[in-house]
Amino acid sequence: MFAALICAGIFCYALFYGIILCVIDCDLLLAFNEKFGKSISHLKGKVVFITGASSGIGKHTALALAEHGVKLVLAARRQATLEQVKAQCLAVAKGSLTPNDVLILQMDMLDMASHKKQFETALAHFGHIDILLNNAGRSQRAEWDSIDIEVDKELFELNVFSVINLTRVALKYFNTKGEGHVAVTSSVAGFVSVPFSASYTGAKHALHGYYNSLRIEKLNSKTDLTVSVICPGPTHSEFLNECFTGTSGEKYGINSKATDRRMTGERCGHLCAVALANKSREAWLCIFPVLHFSYIFVYFPLATHLIMKVAGTQRFFKFREGTEPAVLTEESPLLD
Repeated sequence: MFAALICAGIFCYALFYGIILCVIDCDLLLAFNEKFGKSISHLKGKVVFITGASSGIGKHTALALAEHGVKLVLAARRQATLEQVKAQCLAVAKGSLTPNDVLILQMDMLDMASHKKQFETALAHFGHIDILLNNAGRSQRAEWDSIDIEVDKELFELNVFSVINLTRVALKYFNTKGEGHVAVTSSVAGFVSVPFSASYTGAKHALHGYYNSLRIEKLNSKTDLTVSVICPGPTHSEFLNECFTGTSGEKYGINSKATDRRMTGERCGHLCAVALANKSREAWLCIFPVLHFSYIFVYFPLATHLIMKVAGTQRFFKFREGTEPAVLTEESPLLD
């Protein structure tokens, strides 16, 4: 009888969890924090340093923060585009921010020798920095066995090593200050292994290893450090066109379509801001059914293997891309 009650309880819990996941677009804790946790306005007056802020998730996170009076450091390579993002941030702030509250830094993440100077420039401008959001990076589409090793090196240099280097620069300041918050935009691919993105998947897995290790190290240190790993799923942005392929110097060159099943950039940016405000350790941001599959992948590996085997690689790629029909066409660089 007792065993039957336990089984019934587990079944009801799983059923409830499955139904809830159908109506939310992020992990359960983040969904709870969005409704009942700290609002983004909790960060009003704070300074958030965002890399990769000229487009995509970085841009929309900046806009979501600016709307609530958060001061910003917008860092990216494209000066003109950053100026546009700054203007948009000031517009949505509706007077709660002045032009001096949004600093633009023309910054190449691959120029790691400049990281310390860039960070110090932001620090001198505001007097303090509260959160570093490492968002810069590029995705990839390529077949595993055709990837040139130079692509692996280039992708890791941008998506991992430059991010780690800037974080270490920030940590020296946060250690002196006694507190701080470092966040990184990872991906669902950071814990779900996906086909045709081997170097990207490996890089995102590496970020989880680095940042989870940092979090554990700082648990009993003198520095009150928050470490957030933010994991978006398929999101509408310009990232596909700029993707690495398997050949050095080549870009994927295929944009996502408005009909693709992806989270909007605006929604993703809002949820990223919520995750920062609530100091999330790890946040998953993706729409149904990617969110369901993410939970299955993590908690039911055997079921995942069987599903992948039955569904097939191409169908899983289409599922991951949110496309119908699949992006894989005769013109696709994946089939070169």
